[in-house]
Amino acid sequence: MSIQIFLVGKLHGVPSFLGSKVATGDRALADRVFAGRCAWAGLLVEVLPRALLAEFKLHKMLLGASGGGQFLLVLPKETEQQAGEFLAAAAADIAALSGSRLKLTWAATENLGDWSVVRRRLKDGTFFLTSTPAAGRDLDWFSPGHANAIEDHLEYFSDTLGAGLIEQRIVGWSPHSPGRILTGEGKHSWTLGSEPDQILLTRHAALSDDGHMAAATETLAGRAEGRMEWGVLRGVVDNLGVRFRKAQSIEEHVQLSVLYKQFFAGELEVLGSMPEFWRKVTILHAGADEFAAFGSWDALIQLARELQRLFRLFSDQSLKDFPGGEGKTVSMALALARSPRDPLTEIYNQAGSMLEEARCSWRDCFALFGRVLEWRQLSGAADLKDTMVRVAREFGGSTQFLRELSAFYRENVFSPSVSRRREGELEKPWRLHRRVLRVLPTTRDREMERLRNSLIVELVGKNASQVKLRPAGRVALEWARLLTEA
Repeated sequence: MSIQIFLVGKLHGVPSFLGSKVATGDRALADRVFAGRCAWAGLLVEVLPRALLAEFKLHKMLLGASGGGQFLLVLPKETEQQAGEFLAAAAADIAALSGSRLKLTWAATENLGDWSVVRRRLKDGTFFLTSTPAAGRDLDWFSPGHANAIEDHLEYFSDTLGAGLIEQRIVGWSPHSPGRILTGEGKHSWTLGSEPDQILLTRHAALSDDGHMAAATETLAGRAEGRMEWGVLRGVVDNLGVRFRKAQSIEEHVQLSVLYKQFFAGELEVLGSMPEFWRKVTILHAGADEFAAFGSWDALIQLARELQRLFRLFSDQSLKDFPGGEGKTVSMALALARSPRDPLTEIYNQAGSMLEEARCSWRDCFALFGRVLEWRQLSGAADLKDTMVRVAREFGGSTQFLRELSAFYRENVFSPSVSRRREGELEKPWRLHRRVLRVLPTTRDREMERLRNSLIVELVGKNASQVKLRPAGRVALEWARLLTEA
């Protein structure tokens, strides 16, 4: 029996590649190119390992895991050199298509020793390739590359992938273009779906009014309730790398990879088909540990809350046998566009920056409207938002009081003495009580009086002399303003 080897392949530079601007004056084209890039980066780690097995006539069961920017294969030792040549050709084509922003690296080692030792050898092999990019290159590698190389393939990303994958269910691969994902053709092909032999890919897109193409950002903004705005929602599992490093065997590693991948791909596909989301949200990508979507601002908040609820259930049920809290919570960030015509790439990058800042604060949180809340605080913000909206709509309250309260938050932030106080603490806290009492409509209605008192307590507490502006209150204010100020 021949010796088995583990081969790990990884895509490096995906955030830089997706976040790079497209040099075109057509914003709709730029958005389609961006969607195509997301699909390409996600499909590469699914198609390449399957193509390698098919090309060498190896059994498909040798694919251990794929998704999240990497894949794991179990191969006979005799195929190591052939696999290296296959991946080298694919890496060269990927670099050409991405303008050298994406780099495919791989490492192989024998299936000998404990899994923690094997994993360390694979990590060291990958680290060597990323640390010595010029190893094995000739002098031409040091010559300046074509600066606009990525712009030469706009049609491939916009039409073949960005628009073509909306209805296409067949993807393929050909040795003539080893770095390209083909649609409806190829020497080897696979079906997109949820069956074991199929490639799991979330590709829900909110369609335009005529139903022939993905809806533009302006269209999605127009479908929002209240103010016409759109945004990008991004999420990532907290400390998933630590969870994988704790895996005791290859079987446990593969099990975790499959669990996370099936959760995000499956749940996002189902959520996208629900009435609240199917015309308002488009899924950009969903990997083994993260996802991204864009659409109407109100639907994205609903999507974030529902996905976090489902992830908590998934964690309680599927990860209960794994000790520790790593990989059992999810953090998200929502970035809103300043204009319906803002580039999708720009808002995507903004959401990524917000997500990183939130994760530096704490885990299991949601960044939106300039604040970072724990998920349990978001429920309180939603209830407070409902109270504010009810005051504005049912009791004759003007939305002016929402703007005044928002201004008070800004006054507190930009006050010259804010650095001398703890965050959220007021220099003259009684002013907010007076402002709330002044801007809320005067009435003898008991229900209105109850709502007014509830607002004061939720925003600043019961004691007028010891007050801290609560982050959930600011989120609720902005949320209510978006709903009531069309």
